[in-house]
Amino acid sequence: QVQLVESGGGLVQAGGSLRLSCVASGSIFSINVMGWYRQAPGKQRELVAAFRSGGITDYVDGVKGRFTISRDNTKNAVYLQMSSLKPEDTAVYYCNADVVARASVFQAYTRRDYWGRGTQVTVSS
Repeated sequence: QVQLVESGGGLVQAGGSLRLSCVASGSIFSINVMGWYRQAPGKQRELVAAFRSGGITDYVDGVKGRFTISRDNTKNAVYLQMSSLKPEDTAVYYCNADVVARASVFQAYTRRDYWGRGTQVTVSS
């Protein structure tokens, strides 16, 4: 199976920066989209940024100009550089990947979404 492991969350003051990392591992054939979602207490999970095949990136309006998503296909990794952080950015951040993989050499490749366990980002005012 595929695992996504996030790192880099923490506590930071408003105006500060953090860099999140996510690495996918397993019997991966290809990864189409890798992205970051977040979920604040009492709110629905929302897409923050996505890095699509061909280098196309998408951002939710509230983070444009402050967050930058990047990807290293050689490492099956995606990163989120967050700058000028605001208290409203406080949330659990989840890595997501659209992956073609197989569970074993005896099984066919299948495509599905995978999620990391999340990493807490807390921005104090």
